Amino acid sequence: MLQLVFAGTPEFAVPSLKALASSRHRLLGVLTQPDRPAGRGRELKASPVKQLALELGLPLAQPASLKSESERAQLADWAPDVLVVVAYGLILPPAALSIPRLGGINVHASLLPRWRGAAPIQRAILAGDTHTGITIMQMAAGLDTGPSLLQRRLDIGAQQTAQQLQGSLAELGAELLLRVLDSAELGSLQPAEQPADGVSYAAKIEKREAHIDWRHSALQIARQVRAFNSWPVAQTLLESQQLRVWEAHALDAASCAVPPGQVLAVEHGGLLVQCGEGVLSITKLQLAGRRVVSALEFAGARQLIGTRFG
Repeated sequence: MLQLVFAGTPEFAVPSLKALASSRHRLLGVLTQPDRPAGRGRELKASPVKQLALELGLPLAQPASLKSESERAQLADWAPDVLVVVAYGLILPPAALSIPRLGGINVHASLLPRWRGAAPIQRAILAGDTHTGITIMQMAAGLDTGPSLLQRRLDIGAQQTAQQLQGSLAELGAELLLRVLDSAELGSLQPAEQPADGVSYAAKIEKREAHIDWRHSALQIARQVRAFNSWPVAQTLLESQQLRVWEAHALDAASCAVPPGQVLAVEHGGLLVQCGEGVLSITKLQLAGRRVVSALEFAGARQLIGTRFG
């Protein structure tokens, strides 16, 4: 039985924490980021990992960082065999990684060395990747550069959103994590250095990336819609009002001689919009301050044919 400390913050980390809590290994405590302001009221909100840790009655710490000795004090007191890290969101300096007897083990949502960094799921969809996966790796000082301990590939569905893919990867990551920890206990881990070729970086998603440029191809915009569901959500303007696009797909249709962004028709449950190349069919959308509706419901309340998004 290994003595573990878990470090994680968002929903993606929850299945791994649940798996550890139900395993034969012992959870000494949980690290998660400090509560952050959220919602219109900007009230402090606990992370999904904190909420679960409290439900499970696990010891909890929320340091602002792990850079100073005082901020690492709780981790040092716990003195774990392994620090399990899943989307923690804070930099782990070498001084923190040296505390656990067997170091840190990370669950990463890509097939490293592709998509090192903060947003591997969204970047994979934006790039049009047909598959991704999970890498369980031994943590090192660099950005997701440590040796791989176990990998598993997962196909990306043609219409799969980032939120849907995240759920599948989170469950897969939890399953593989337990296998790696069992191997670590037996001393049978076989780390493999990451290849030098094929390295790519998944930069953090910025809100400005959500704005739709209708001069792009329908295929590119459809990927944007999928990648930014459920945050920050692809958006455009309709008569100076923000319009969020939650669901859309590219059609195998020839471009028309109209400006990009112009609404062509409402057909087969979708709002057809001209793009720089091809046509996008929007099926779910939302005006600012309103609920998400189908394209048919949205089109039934206003005249849209010939209107131009921008």
